[in-house]
Amino acid sequence: MLVEERRWMTAEEFNAQLGLCQFLPGPNVVNLAVVVGKRYCGLAGAIIAPVGLLAGPFAIVLLLALLYDRYGSLPLAQSMLRGIAAVGCGLLFAMAWRMGSAIKDKPFFLPFTALTVAAIAGLRWPMPIVMVAGLVLSGGVAYWKLGRK
Repeated sequence: MLVEERRWMTAEEFNAQLGLCQFLPGPNVVNLAVVVGKRYCGLAGAIIAPVGLLAGPFAIVLLLALLYDRYGSLPLAQSMLRGIAAVGCGLLFAMAWRMGSAIKDKPFFLPFTALTVAAIAGLRWPMPIVMVAGLVLSGGVAYWKLGRK
């Protein structure tokens, strides 16, 4: 939107700013809002841009929390939440399917995927432990495979 629609910056400028925002701690989009706000409106823009970015979603989540607090125990609300949970599971499955189809021609990744799913879903290991174990295991295998060449 900043580059193609509004033409506020070139693609090169955007990439440079995004690179900076990825380096800084915090969400990239919020960091980018601060940088772009500062660029065009100074300190006020650096403050207002992330507030404008986050105010709408914050208000929606707050409203939903208030509605849940008041009506969450009703059977209709419970049914709606079960339906929303099913949609969330479907979206997650669709994303996993899309990501999996991107690596389908690389069977090397299949054992790591299977081990990760087994550790999280089957063994109920905490995510940080699975991530560190996966890093060590995949790094070791990569080092072994690259060392053989």
